[in-house]
Amino acid sequence: MGGNGFFKWIKLILYAIIITMINSINSFKMPVSEAVTQYWKTRQTQAKRQEISGKADQGARSAVTGGAQMDGFIQLINQLVIEVGINPKNIFFKRALELPGFFRPTKEWDFLVVKNDQLIIALEAKSQVGPSFGNNFNNRTEEAIGSAVDLWTAYREGAFNKTVKPWLGYIFLLEDCEASQKPVRVKEPHFKVFPEFVNASYAKRYEHFCRKLVRERHYNIVSFLLSDRKSGLKGKYQEPADDLNFELFAKSLVAQASIYGDLSNK
Repeated sequence: MGGNGFFKWIKLILYAIIITMINSINSFKMPVSEAVTQYWKTRQTQAKRQEISGKADQGARSAVTGGAQMDGFIQLINQLVIEVGINPKNIFFKRALELPGFFRPTKEWDFLVVKNDQLIIALEAKSQVGPSFGNNFNNRTEEAIGSAVDLWTAYREGAFNKTVKPWLGYIFLLEDCEASQKPVRVKEPHFKVFPEFVNASYAKRYEHFCRKLVRERHYNIVSFLLSDRKSGLKGKYQEPADDLNFELFAKSLVAQASIYGDLSNK
């Protein structure tokens, strides 16, 4: 095949991938609001169950320990990758989620696509509600950065994959409330903090954090959502940053899945 023919072939493949990606997203209609509703309803159900059992899990701490709250988003991701050809046998959630690490033996992710002995997609879906935004912010940021650094270092050292570079995604849902939106003072006893954090609310801190995860190439793409408890039950949510919206997240995800979809049955 000549040089021109080769490049024409590549263009046709890319065009087919783009068309598949766009059709998949448009036909799916991005039911993010349904995932948001499921999130808040799950939290309500867990809270009531804990009250009845007398194990209230120390109030809002159940937002972290309750589990299953982000399942609506995981189901959405699952359907998106199946839509573009990934075989369900190559998809893992709720089971077999461990990947080898470099600094620790394994790390459990929220969603994986593993095909032909190669990691194609790894995803985390996390959230936070009030009132303890301070401590939980530090925990969430350290967790997300540590997980990514651990995976990429293990990848560099040959723990998995020889030809395919994995795709890493991160979804974060934050409660939209007065406590998450009010300015927060920073302590600077020795050195100045970066200016974007001065008087920034926790919502704004999370926005900066999510953006930096992408810019520093820890994750391929991040989706950052805000939702309050009342309207969230009706599926209402906000996307405060255009570069962190779910549509961009889904397009990046579907592009990765589309490339390998034709090999899903092999």
